[in-house]
Amino acid sequence: MDKIPMTVEGHAALQLELERRAGEERRKIIDAISEARAHGDLSENAEYHAAKEQQSLNEGRVMELESILAKAEVIDVSKLSGSTIKFGATVTMVDEDTDEEKTYQIVGDAEADASAGRISISSPIARAMIGKAVGDSIEVSAPGGSRGYEILKIVFK
Repeated sequence: MDKIPMTVEGHAALQLELERRAGEERRKIIDAISEARAHGDLSENAEYHAAKEQQSLNEGRVMELESILAKAEVIDVSKLSGSTIKFGATVTMVDEDTDEEKTYQIVGDAEADASAGRISISSPIARAMIGKAVGDSIEVSAPGGSRGYEILKIVFK
């Protein structure tokens, strides 16, 4: 069984989602199914079919979360250090063409959210950063062409 690297925060967030889906969300869906069932004929009962669909989606996500959490290798980033980029690093870099600064934390696939500044360790940009140090430049292939970045800062927090 391959381990899935994950930060402490990412593990806690997925655990919280699992508890919500397996508890409160599951109960709401069961109540909705019961209520829809009380309306009679199930063959033409849109509320019933919608609730069953929601139940299927929720149970699928519960199983996915249980699988991810069972394989999780939780890494406390605050205990990491070093001068090169690795899992858990928060990296500030500058676009060599536009001078725009960007900051990303390298996290596991299950907790990645680019809009929140968390990128997957398996993403092209993270793969280009791994092993680099402050002052190094990286090239990242993007849909609009290749982009160059210079590493400005590496922090483990």
